[in-house]
Amino acid sequence: MSSKCSVDPCSYGQDAAETRLEKKRGQEKEETEVPCGNSRPAGSLRKQGPGREQTLPPETQTWKEGQTFSHSPVDQESQSGGPCVVAQPLQRSKLKDLSGRQIEEPRGPGPFYFFGGTNGAKIVSNYCESRGWKRIYNKDREDFNLKWCETKSPAQYSNFREGKQLMYQIPNNKVLTTKIGLLSSLQQYERVSSRVSHGQALRRLKMEEFIPTTLRMDVREEREAFFARQEGVSNNESRMWICKPTGLNQGRGIFLLKSKEDIAAFRLKLKHMEDRQFNRKMRYRQPQAYIVQHYIKNPLLLKGKKFDVRSYLLIACTAPYVVFFRHGYVRLTCDLYDPTSKNLSAHLTNQYMQKKNPLYSQLKEDTVWSMESFNAYVNDRFQVAKDLPRDWVLGAFAKRMQQIMSQCFLAVKSKLDCRLGFFDLIGCDFLVDEDFKVWLLEMNCNPALHTNCEVLKEVIPSVVVETLDLTLEIFKKIHGRQKIFPLVSQREFVLLYSGFSTTEKSSIEFQKNTKDVQKTEPRRFMCGTEGKSVPSASPDNSANDSALPKRRSRSEWPLSH
Repeated sequence: MSSKCSVDPCSYGQDAAETRLEKKRGQEKEETEVPCGNSRPAGSLRKQGPGREQTLPPETQTWKEGQTFSHSPVDQESQSGGPCVVAQPLQRSKLKDLSGRQIEEPRGPGPFYFFGGTNGAKIVSNYCESRGWKRIYNKDREDFNLKWCETKSPAQYSNFREGKQLMYQIPNNKVLTTKIGLLSSLQQYERVSSRVSHGQALRRLKMEEFIPTTLRMDVREEREAFFARQEGVSNNESRMWICKPTGLNQGRGIFLLKSKEDIAAFRLKLKHMEDRQFNRKMRYRQPQAYIVQHYIKNPLLLKGKKFDVRSYLLIACTAPYVVFFRHGYVRLTCDLYDPTSKNLSAHLTNQYMQKKNPLYSQLKEDTVWSMESFNAYVNDRFQVAKDLPRDWVLGAFAKRMQQIMSQCFLAVKSKLDCRLGFFDLIGCDFLVDEDFKVWLLEMNCNPALHTNCEVLKEVIPSVVVETLDLTLEIFKKIHGRQKIFPLVSQREFVLLYSGFSTTEKSSIEFQKNTKDVQKTEPRRFMCGTEGKSVPSASPDNSANDSALPKRRSRSEWPLSH
């Protein structure tokens, strides 16, 4: 492959143009599934209007049994002894929807919800409006009960009222959902964990067990080590690498390094970027950071096609933490796998890349499989050949994903902003190689919620609905000082972690105490097991695993009292 074809990072000119546009807008925007930059909640602040102080809207929600939000405008001292807050009259706005029609901002009692963007808009809106909530379109209004935005900016968190409102996306989720953020968090967690002895605590995975070899190109030592490693290596001996920009998604900016020429061209590109940054008069924007990752050339194939698995990590609450896992779906390429192909759509499975294939409209239903179909295929084709336990996908594979997600969460739980009302749904992408070893590719904030094929029409709405159901139920119970468990809205999500403590000892004890009660598989996957325990993943990531221990009653859960 020529360097011209394989090395295609974003140009500096485009970055500069984007910077000017962002400066004009006054805030930095993100794309779907792209983590944002630094954003930190500034607490509940009063806004200063021209010449006078603007008071905050009234308390708009009180919690009552049998309902999610009800409204009680405050015109006296609050029950907590707080000052009186006087409501300002809501003004009629002159907003327009996407079709250009005039929108009249709702007034009066809510509950109100705000949705920013298009990713999942219909699903979230249907959920809220079926419950009598009213959509507001003015992003500056502060009397919302739920705010769901696909992009983040510091402004939207500045007047968040903890314990009174729900806000989608934890402000600093980039420590988990950017490539460099996740890598740094796991490396730091591994260094700290290696110095501490936990006796009989659960064994942690080493990074090399589930993360392909990864190096940061924005760190001089790692960059120089990478290029030094490639010197003197022939093309026949060299490994293939995949280069990813840390802040983009949907395959944008990704390219492969297959030869010495590709690596030399990439090295020169980084040098030019570094020189331009050094010579710039205005250094308010850093150049795009990259990672290089060992490309797994022996993936497991489904009907000759490369695939990965999208699963979900739900942080339904941050105070206390309540964290869940959920199965998603399988994403396949349109074309048969060819490791020598120069076409990125043969290597990247996401729908954004597959839509570029001229045959996509004919093959789109074949590019997404349900987990049940994946499980049946593995049972039929590989159970005997690879000596796998039956239902490996729904048993050992599910357990391994849960184990990896739990470790990633533990690596960041002391870093995330924890305020009652923050919640987050994160898309986690896994690859299985031909030896049935499971690799984590990346984690994405604001995962794609499009429903452009039949499997997605079944999976995505149920993911969003249960996400909101769980988040609201937990929020209401905490607000009402009720025990959290059991959760009547828990259906497909599987509990991974719950607790206030940020100490490692507490997290390990919780996992040990709840090991016997965790549902390995959600209800819809339990059929076909004939009442038997689903095999669980062993610490060494092997395919042959022992059965789960018997479940205990939910009354034994730590947070049920």
